Amino acid sequence: MGAWIAIAVTAAGCYAVKLLGLSVPAAVLERPLVRRLAALVPVAALAALIALQTFADGRTLVVDARAAGLAAAAVALLLRAPFLVTVAAAVVVTAAVRALTG
Repeated sequence: MGAWIAIAVTAAGCYAVKLLGLSVPAAVLERPLVRRLAALVPVAALAALIALQTFADGRTLVVDARAAGLAAAAVALLLRAPFLVTVAAAVVVTAAVRALTG
């Protein structure tokens, strides 16, 4: 029962945040600083999540096959590969490194 209460509270909180975002006046949203922040914050948050999932194992810093996959994805992005090719390159390199290192 406690989990359902947590889910309901989280859903209500998310809905309230969405309503709060919709109630911001357009004049505020048109400011250059706000527009720049709105463009950069999601990229920074996604990069932080990727770094955390790639280089963390619990509370320790690790460099393993996931780092090789991330490097392969970075190379594919530098070569302007399509998204699916980038993901496939990361998956193949990660699997290959795991197969080779055990």
